[in-house]
Amino acid sequence: MASADELTFHEFEEATNLLAETPDAATTSRSDQLTPQGHVAVAVGSGSSYGAEDEVEEESDKAALLQEKQQQQPGFWTFSYYQSFFDVDTSQVLNRIKGSLLPRPGHNFVRHHLRNRPDLYGPFWICATLAFVLAVTGNLTLVLAQRRDPSIHYSPQFHKVTVAGISIYCYAWLVPLALWGFLRWRKGVRERMGPYTFLETVCVYGYSLFVFIPMVVLWLIPVPWLQWLFGALALGLSATGLVFTLWPVVREDTRLVAMVLLSAVVLLHALLAVGCKLYFFQSLPPEKVAPPPQITSLPSNIPLPPTLPQSMAPS
Repeated sequence: MASADELTFHEFEEATNLLAETPDAATTSRSDQLTPQGHVAVAVGSGSSYGAEDEVEEESDKAALLQEKQQQQPGFWTFSYYQSFFDVDTSQVLNRIKGSLLPRPGHNFVRHHLRNRPDLYGPFWICATLAFVLAVTGNLTLVLAQRRDPSIHYSPQFHKVTVAGISIYCYAWLVPLALWGFLRWRKGVRERMGPYTFLETVCVYGYSLFVFIPMVVLWLIPVPWLQWLFGALALGLSATGLVFTLWPVVREDTRLVAMVLLSAVVLLHALLAVGCKLYFFQSLPPEKVAPPPQITSLPSNIPLPPTLPQSMAPS
């Protein structure tokens, strides 16, 4: 029977032969893991092959993760797809409302408040609240006017709720859609331009309408010049926030296009405010009352008809 020393020497000789055949091989000692005899393990193959295998494994893992995400992402026709746009908490909504009420130069609403997470929860309820407040305050204005002047005839105008809802929601969706499409078109002309996404544009417009809610409530004060003053202040805050948000995008374009685009944005915002003032807060004309009949006296030269005899007079 061979001794332990002979077996150890024999294994070392086999390892030496393998190293001679493959000079690029790496040797590792496994004496601590296996037996106390100090076996020698030979790893055949270069180190670059192991690096390539690791890269292949990493790429396969990334591809598997990407495929898993694509499988988990729901389609746009499902309810869960739109549920992610309403996944915001109260603090985020209040922070975005505060950012829209206090615009500052160099403070981008999209970058500092949305942070690549636009939502539809805030814009949806802001538009709904504004439409409801417009219709209610418009009717209250007529009620208060009738109390001051009884000649004004008032009847509830429920159609104003529909008009307000259609006007506000069309403005909050169609104008951002047109703006986003124009910026996308200009991106092809000016490669340096990086427009916002459609949801970010809708989110910016939705939050910019919040300042009109307290403005509409203050329009209940029956002082015309004060109503126009409140309207101008609200319009200035809202339009300034839009200009500060859109300026980092349009400044890469030509000066003429940038000025025309920003002027159109402010003009459309002003038309919305003025239209709401003139339509929902117009005073009804006084109710037409028929004039009392006037008694005309006959001329003195016209003879009066003879009186009836007293015997024929009715008793």
